[in-house]
Amino acid sequence: MLSQKEIDFYHEQGYLGVENVLPDELVADLRRVTDDFVEQSRAYTEHTDVFDLEPGHSAAEPRLRRLKNPIAQHPIYDQALRHASILDIIEQLVGPGLRTNGNKLNMKSPGYGSAVEWHQDWAFYPHTNDDLLAVGVAMDDMTLENGCLLVVPGSHKDPIYSHHQDGHFVGAVTVDIPGADQAVPIEVKAGGISIHHVRTLHASAPNRSQRPRRLLLFQYCSVDSWPLSGGSWESYTKTYLRGEPVNRPRVTNVPVELPYPEPLRSGSIYETQTLLKQKLMAGQVIAGQQ
Repeated sequence: MLSQKEIDFYHEQGYLGVENVLPDELVADLRRVTDDFVEQSRAYTEHTDVFDLEPGHSAAEPRLRRLKNPIAQHPIYDQALRHASILDIIEQLVGPGLRTNGNKLNMKSPGYGSAVEWHQDWAFYPHTNDDLLAVGVAMDDMTLENGCLLVVPGSHKDPIYSHHQDGHFVGAVTVDIPGADQAVPIEVKAGGISIHHVRTLHASAPNRSQRPRRLLLFQYCSVDSWPLSGGSWESYTKTYLRGEPVNRPRVTNVPVELPYPEPLRSGSIYETQTLLKQKLMAGQVIAGQQ
């Protein structure tokens, strides 16, 4: 459970790192299953509904960038999503009661690993209120050198910055980013978690180390938030993890910019961001490395 000091820090700064959340046995199982999916990706040369491949991926040298919807691919990921240690922590921040609205497994290969440009998750899936957050389950130690999450403290209280370019959603901020030079890393060891508010500006640089960076990302929401993109009651109720479904969503005064017109390239945030004209993170080099 979080201390009151940690809870206050999250609400003030918009992010948090928590160590020793998942047991070593579960982390080992997550790694083993993930390694199996990397092996399976050798058979593919193009993106699929399951595999998002790095540039340079090959059967001889598999580079799996993202496993899409991992909880649907193997029960071990669903077990992690529902782990009581995580849910207890998140209920302290957005509860009581929880539901989920997405999941993915992002991987950065040693000495490579695609960057993710600056963005706010809220730009992708705005709701009636912003008591939403993302949890990153660290399957490896997350460090600045291997491309850990970078966040701009306090940016969850800022406006929603434009994620549009030439009239289409491009999945990244396309204006000057206040405070980007003040970004801080969320470094946690394997078994720990990162937490960031849905409106927090965040990004990650390429992996410049010789160690992998596998980050399992779960999205959690308050039980009384409703996606502005709509959806059916049946699909909505299936997202509940704790608590009972409510048909009176809480509506708060939050800034919204819808992710429309649709991106010209889709499939993953990586593909959408390929069209971004000004990339800030792709060329980042960690001090002391070439």
